Parts: sequence; structure tokens; C-alpha cells
Amino acid sequence: MKLTIHKEDDAIYLRLDESEVVESEEVQNGIILDYNAQGKVIGVEILYLSQRSPQALQQVLLETTP
Repeated sequence: MKLTIHKEDDAIYLRLDESEVVESEEVQNGIILDYNAQGKVIGVEILYLSQRSPQALQQVLLETTP
């Protein structure tokens, strides 16, 4: 899993695995899902991040649970 923050693009991208993206779908305004050949979601992109949360590009908190 890989999380990429694009400050210049005002976006964040979560890649769940490295399989090839064969289709993308905007499921809500500025929220795009990437799918592999089996139809599984392998990526999530959120655009206009600073409009959704003004501090989002300044601080990222990662929580894991057992």
C-alpha cells in the first residue's frame, strides 16, 4: 500500500496494490476509483483536498489497529 500526497495538484492518492489500472471511475465529485482487470479497486484519488479539509495537506495522521 502506498499513500502519495500531491500538494501542487491538491490531491491525495492511495494505491492498494501494484496491478495495472484498466479503468477509472469518478464516483463522486473529485473522488476517483481505479480498478484492475478483475474489477477490484486498487486505487483511490481524492481531489480538491484543501477544500475538503484545510489542514489535510499539512498534517497526515496514520492510525493502525491490531
